[in-house]
Amino acid sequence: MFGNAFAQKHYSNTYDSIFKLRSLSFDDDLSDSLRVVYAKKAMVLSHKTSEDSTVLKSGRSLGLLYDVLGQTDLWRQQNKNNLQLAHKLSDTLALAVANLNIGIAKQYYEIQYDSAFYYYSGALKYYDELGDTELVATLYSYIAEIQLNEKVYISSEENAIKALRLYNTLPKTESIVDDIWIVNNLLGQISGHLGRYTEALEYHTKAIDIANDMRNGERNKTISLHNQANMYIKLHDYEKAIELFNDLIELRPVYEAQEPTFYPLIINNLAFTKVLAGHNDYDKIDNMFYEAYNISSSLDDDVTKLAVTIDLSKYYKHLAIKDSTLKYTVKAYNLAKKISSTDILLESMVLLSELKDGEEGKRYLYDHIKLTDSLLYVERNVRNKFARIELETDQLVAENKQISKENLYLLILSIGLLITAILVYVLISQRAKNRKLKLIQVQQKANEDIYNLMLGQQDKVDEARAKEKTRVSKELHDGVLGGLFGVRLSLDSINFNEGKEAMMSRAKYISQLKTIEHDIRKISHELNTDFISGSSFIDIVTELIENQTQAYNLKHEFDYTDDIHWDLVSNKVKINIYRIIQESMQNIYKHANAKVISVCISLEKGLICLDIVDDGSGFDTSKSKKGIGLKNMSSRVSDINGTISFTSQSDTGTTVNVKIPYTN
Repeated sequence: MFGNAFAQKHYSNTYDSIFKLRSLSFDDDLSDSLRVVYAKKAMVLSHKTSEDSTVLKSGRSLGLLYDVLGQTDLWRQQNKNNLQLAHKLSDTLALAVANLNIGIAKQYYEIQYDSAFYYYSGALKYYDELGDTELVATLYSYIAEIQLNEKVYISSEENAIKALRLYNTLPKTESIVDDIWIVNNLLGQISGHLGRYTEALEYHTKAIDIANDMRNGERNKTISLHNQANMYIKLHDYEKAIELFNDLIELRPVYEAQEPTFYPLIINNLAFTKVLAGHNDYDKIDNMFYEAYNISSSLDDDVTKLAVTIDLSKYYKHLAIKDSTLKYTVKAYNLAKKISSTDILLESMVLLSELKDGEEGKRYLYDHIKLTDSLLYVERNVRNKFARIELETDQLVAENKQISKENLYLLILSIGLLITAILVYVLISQRAKNRKLKLIQVQQKANEDIYNLMLGQQDKVDEARAKEKTRVSKELHDGVLGGLFGVRLSLDSINFNEGKEAMMSRAKYISQLKTIEHDIRKISHELNTDFISGSSFIDIVTELIENQTQAYNLKHEFDYTDDIHWDLVSNKVKINIYRIIQESMQNIYKHANAKVISVCISLEKGLICLDIVDDGSGFDTSKSKKGIGLKNMSSRVSDINGTISFTSQSDTGTTVNVKIPYTN
C-alpha cells in the first residue's frame, strides 16, 4: 500500500517537473540558452516516463522554441522526430503540425518543392479532418505557389481558387485580408503565364483594391501595381504601363527600406517599356538602364542584374549596335547559367545564335533546342510526380485513420505497404508497357518514312532515266543521224569526181565520220555508266552519312561494293541497315568523343557485311551494360536473321560488325 502511494507521488512529481520545465522554456525573461536547457530537461524527463504522448508534447514544445529562437536546423530535425512519434500515436493534430512545419522547411530553406508538396499534402488532409478552415486554405495557397514555381499552372490555379473560396468564408481580420491579397496576386500571375492577360489584369486590380483596404497594405499595393504594369505590357498598352511604373517610382519611400532591389527593377522595366513604346529619348533611357545596372551590382542582386542585362542587350539590338548587344548578351548568358535562370538563358542563347557567325552560332541554337527539350521533359515529370505524391499522401492518411480506429499498428502498416507496393508495381509495369508500345509506334513510323523516302528516290531515278533516254534519242536523231545524212549526200555528190580536189573532199567527209563515231562512243559510254542498279539506296545512305557527320563535326570515309544488287534486297533489310548506321553514328557522337568514322558495305560469301569503325574512347565490352541504342541495333539485326558484334576497349575505338544474309 505504501509502495503504491510512493509510486503515485513520484509519478505526480515527475509530471509536475515536466510541466514546469516546459513553462520555463517559454519565459522571455530568461536567456535563450537557459530556455533551451529547460526544454531539453523536459524531454529527458518525458522519456523516463516511457509515455509516447508525453514525449511528443515535450518534443513539440522544444520544436516551437527552436522556431521562436530562429534555430532553423534544430527546428527541422525536431519536427522530423515529432512526425515519427505522431505516426506511432496516430495523433492527428501532431501529424498536421509536423507535416506543415517540415513542408515550410522544405520549401523555404531547402528549396525542395516536391518534398514540400508531399508534406503540405499530408498536413492538408489532417487539418481538413480537424476542420481548421484557415490552415486548410493556407495549405492550398502554399501548394498553389509551389505548382506555380514548377509551371504546373492548371493545378496551381485550381488550388488557389480553393484557397480563395475558403478565405472568403472567414472573418476579415487583417491577417485573412492579407492572405486574400496573396491568393489574388497568385491567380494574376498564373493567368499571366497561361496567356490570359486581361483576366490577369483583373486579378491584379482586385489585389490593389484589397491592399487599399488594409491598414498596412502599401507594400502589397506596390507589388500589385508592378504586376499590373507587366500585364499592360503583354497587352501592348505601353503608355499605361509607363504611367504605372512612374507611379511606382514616386512610391519609392514605401518599399525602399524593406526591398531596396525593387527600385532598380522598376526603372529597368520603365526604360525597356519606353523602348517598346517607340520613345526616342535615348539619353534618358540609357541613364535609367545604367542606374538600374549599377544599383543591382552594388546590392549584389544577381536576379535584378540579370533582368537589366538581358534588357540592355535587347535595347542595343533595337539600336543596331552589334558590339554592345553582344557584350551584354554574353553577360546575361553567363549570369543566367550562374543562377540557373532557364528562361533568360534560353533567351540569351537565341540572341547569341543570331549574333555569332558560323558553327558557333549554330552551337548556341543547338544548345537552345537541347535545353528546351530537357525542360519539357522535366515539366512532364514534375506533373507526374505531384500526381504520385497526392496518391501516396491519400494512402498514408487512409492508413493512419485505419490504425486509429482499429489500433492494429503493425498489421495495418503492413497492408498499407503491400498496397502501395502493388500500386507502384502496377504503375511501373503500365508505364513500361506504354513506353514499349510508343517505341514500337515510333519505329514503325520511322520505317514507313524511310520506305517512302526510298520509293521517292527510286521515282527520281526512273524520271532521270526517262529524261536521259529522251536526251539520247534527240542527240541520235538531231546530231548523229543528221550528220550521217549530210555526209552521205556530200559523198554521193562527189562519187563520180576524180582528181586531187575530190580526194580532199572525201578526206574531209571521212574526218566528219570519225567525229560522228566519237559522238556515238560518248553516248554509249554515258548510257553504260550513268545508272547503276540499286544506286538509289546507296545515295540515301551516302546522304545520311554526309549529313550526320557534318552535324556531328566528324570526318568520314564510306566504301561500298557494286556487287550487291539492291533492287533484289528486301525493303525491310534496307530499312534496318539504314537505321543501324544512323543509331551507330548517334552513339559515336554521344559517347565516343571520336574524330573520324569509317563505314564499309561489302559482300562476302553470300553475306552483306556492314562495318562501322570509329577512333573514339571505346568501352570495355565485358563490363559495360548495353544501353538502349546497342539493344535496338541487336534487335534490328536479329529481326533480319543477321549477326552483330562489338569490338572495343577503352581508348582504342570501337568496331561494329554486322552480317546479313544476301539472296541474289
